[in-house]
Amino acid sequence: MNELKPAQAGTLESNDIMITVAPGAQGSGISIELESIVFAQYGQAIRKTITAVIAEQDITDIYIKAVDRGALDCTIRARTLAALTRAGVVPAKELI
Repeated sequence: MNELKPAQAGTLESNDIMITVAPGAQGSGISIELESIVFAQYGQAIRKTITAVIAEQDITDIYIKAVDRGALDCTIRARTLAALTRAGVVPAKELI
């Protein structure tokens, strides 16, 4: 796996999510900071989706900040993958 560089994807527009990724401390695992307008209803589902995408890419020790404005599950997955691609850990050709 390539070294993770800080990167982000998404916007703060309605129905979108901004995902920012950065390297985590060695052995820290997946750390997610989540801010959402629908946190009470969907906070756990958003975390689960982000964690699933990270796990599918075999990434450990990562810090993720997610600012959600009501994004659908498919948007959350796409933004997370885009941020990981920009961070240099997921080759863009694997997404096609």
